[in-house]
Order: sequence, then C-alpha cells, then structure tokens
Amino acid sequence: MGVTPFSLHSSPETATASVASASLRAAASRGPMRPAALTPTRTRVLGWAISISVQVVDVAVLCVLAAISNFGAPWLPLSVAGGLLLVGLALTGAYALPPHESIVRHLTRIVTAALLPAAAISSYAVFGDEPLAGNTLALWIIQILAVLMLAHAGAWALVRHWRRQGLLTPTLVIVGATPGAERLIGEAIRTGDVAILGIFDDRKDRVGPHLRGVPVLGDTSALLTHRIMPCVDRVVITVAPTARNRVATLVEQLSVLPNPISLLLDDGAKGDNKALSRIAGLSLANVSGQPNNNGRAIIKRALDLTVTSLGLLMAAPVMLAIALAVKLDSPGPIFFRQRRHGFNNEAINVWKFRSMRHEAADATASRQISAADERVTRVGRFIRRTSLDELPQLFNVLTGEMSLVGPRPHAIGMKTGDTPSAQLVSHYAHRHRMKPGLTGWAAIKGSRGAVDTPESVRRRVALDVEYIERQSLWLDLYILVMTVPCLLGDDEAVR
Repeated sequence: MGVTPFSLHSSPETATASVASASLRAAASRGPMRPAALTPTRTRVLGWAISISVQVVDVAVLCVLAAISNFGAPWLPLSVAGGLLLVGLALTGAYALPPHESIVRHLTRIVTAALLPAAAISSYAVFGDEPLAGNTLALWIIQILAVLMLAHAGAWALVRHWRRQGLLTPTLVIVGATPGAERLIGEAIRTGDVAILGIFDDRKDRVGPHLRGVPVLGDTSALLTHRIMPCVDRVVITVAPTARNRVATLVEQLSVLPNPISLLLDDGAKGDNKALSRIAGLSLANVSGQPNNNGRAIIKRALDLTVTSLGLLMAAPVMLAIALAVKLDSPGPIFFRQRRHGFNNEAINVWKFRSMRHEAADATASRQISAADERVTRVGRFIRRTSLDELPQLFNVLTGEMSLVGPRPHAIGMKTGDTPSAQLVSHYAHRHRMKPGLTGWAAIKGSRGAVDTPESVRRRVALDVEYIERQSLWLDLYILVMTVPCLLGDDEAVR
C-alpha cells in the first residue's frame, strides 16, 4: 500500500490528517463487510462444527467435575442436574454464537441456563430424603457454572477472532446493482451471516462507485478474472427472476466459474426443494455448483489426514533415498515447486522431486513433457515413470491444499501446443470445484501425464467433472486401491 504524499512544508498535524483521510478512503473502498484479510474458501471454518465442539467440551467438563467432586451428592440427582444444565444451554441459544453477540449477552445465557438445574436442586433439597445433598448439588452447580463461563468466554473470543479474520463468515459477490442487491446487503449487515465483498454490474458507469457502502468492482466480464474470486464462497445474481433472458445470459456467462452461483428470489419464495437455500434470511435458487455436503467433506478430510500420516511414515526412507539420488544426479535443488490451480481457482504451490535439469525447469508448463524429453534427468525418468516424484505432495495434502483423491492440479498458464489449455474447454474451471488430488478418477481411467492435444484436455476435464458429480467415500477408496496397479500397468502414458 502506498503512502499519501504531502508537502515538505506541511505540518505533522497536516500529514497525519492526510494519512488518516487516505486510510478512511481505503476503508470505504473495501466496503462495510470486508474482513481484515481475504482467505481462500477452503480455509473457511464451519459454524456448526464450532457449535458441536463447544457442546462436546461442555459435556466433558460436566463429566470430569462430576468424577472429581467429593461432595457426597447422590449419582442420580447429579446426572439430572447436569442434563438439565445442558438442556438449558441449548434452549437459551448458548451454542448459536451469533455474529453480533456481546460477551456479556453470551455469559448471561449461561447463567440463565443454570436456572433449570437450580430449580431442580431446590425441589430436591426441600422434598428429597437427603437435605444435605441439595446443598452439595448447589455447590457442584456453582462450580460447573464458573468453569463453563470461562470455557465459553474463550470460545466467544476465538469465534470473534475468526470472524475478524474472515475464516468463519461466508463471502459473496453480487451481480446486478438492483433493489434486490440493496435488500441483500441490508440483511447481510443486519444479521452478520455473510460478508459481501463487492458488486459487479455491466452498467458500472451509471451505478456509481458504491451501493450501500459495498464497492462496485467492475462489470460482469471483470468478475471472471477478478483476484478475489478464490476467496468467494458464492456468486449471487440479484437481477429480478422475471427478467428471464437477462438471467439466462448471466448464468451462461458465469457458468465457467468454479464458484457456486445462486439467484436471489422474491420475498414470497418458499419451498423445501434442495435447489433452494437461504442466506441472511433471504431465499436463493442454486443454479450452478455442487451442493454442500459437510458430512462428506469431514469424512474426506479425515481419510486424507489418516492415510497421509501413515503414508509419510512408511515413505520416509524412500523419500530420503530419492532426495539423495536427485542431488547426486544433477546440480540444482532437490524439490521443484510449481504454481498450480487448487480449489476454487486458488493458486497453490505444489511440490515435487525435481526430475528435470534445473536450468530447463518450466514453472508454467508452457511446454508439456514429451517422450524422450531431453530436459528429464536419469533419476527423473525413473521417478516420473513410477510417479515417485509426486510423493512430496503428501505435504500439500496435510496442509489442506490438496486431497488424496481429486482432479490432478494443472499448472497455471499450462498450454496444449500454443493454446492455453483452459481455452479448449468452456467449463475447464469446473474441475476446480473440489480440491485437487494426488490421484483421481481420470488417473485410473488412463488420462495420466501430459494433455498435449485438445482431445486429451477435453477427456481429462470430462473425467474430472464426472468424478466431482459422483464423489463418495467408497469411490475414493476404490480409486486409492486401483491407483497402484494402474500405475504399474501403464507404460504408454508420457510422464
């Protein structure tokens, strides 16, 4: 960010005011909902996962304190009091953690939740057979309440930090500076459920620089290549659904994006159709992109972490031997780093063992590998033929940039002949609707190595999209099992 220039003869107060004014202008251009940092969509934290985690911690606190308490309270009243406290926490909304909630309001919910077990304890103390037990139960509840308030204060602070960093709040961009866009912006500001990063409209010159404080970033064509798109969870078209021709044109134009696309519906739109969703209390029709399946995503991530951790332990001696061989075979670094497309068109650094002469390295894949390629070293030919050069990508899987199974990541700017590969298939970016993988459906179906003809590009993309549409745990396990025999039996692919 540049510094605002000022005269050498201006006073420090004038200079400070000038810089402050520039900061205010910069903040205004960012809009009222832009987080402190733009983060890729794959790093987004799931709100429901936080809620479940807090509940698990609460149950653990109850169990631990019940186990270590030596107050002599009967087991049954203790269990009932703890259960009632959990019910009270759920009823008071202590697990919702809404965006604009203050710490005082949140802790008040916990105190309110304690009224249920307090009432039960009072009844037990009055009508129970053991009056002393009522006092010990009350002491236990006070102890529990103090610990829970500390735990929830920590959770509240963590959630607030994640919201500031943009890790928790989903992000949108709007297409169409319409009354519907104003309505969506107003609800987003009021609820805090989503952050709207910008607006794109083909009438930019007539719309003005902002709409309700949200910056207008360009026309529709600018959206297709805008740098913020890897950080955008959803594109929302706010053109009235009744303008069918205009909506159809926009959907077709935007369908090349990997980002999910939705259409803002009228206030009266209702229904339980899976194609409908709600954001900031408003109804949306999902017209493009894969439906969210958080359960599948968690299972897939768990599989990635488990298998990758075991794989790294087993492959460590092999990787060490390859690193030594690469270093002794030719001068240059052991690893080769290349910028490739990840989930949602995010640019990621993919690691490999270096298989080419260092001075001939091609970071953009402007010239794809060919048979008897003179750039490949002796060790490089072996590790490429066996795909051992890709073992360092296990670290990409651990960091969450890649998955074990998915479309293979292509280099940014990769060319097929003299033509950028992305220009050969209109829906090329659809293969970026999920994380790239170490192996994939295309790999076990024979589409491996270079895609050096338009037909090979189209076949690779078709297989990748087919996998994305069919993805499941069982399909992933099948692909993992089939990868090794496919690699060993594939002598024709150039890689």
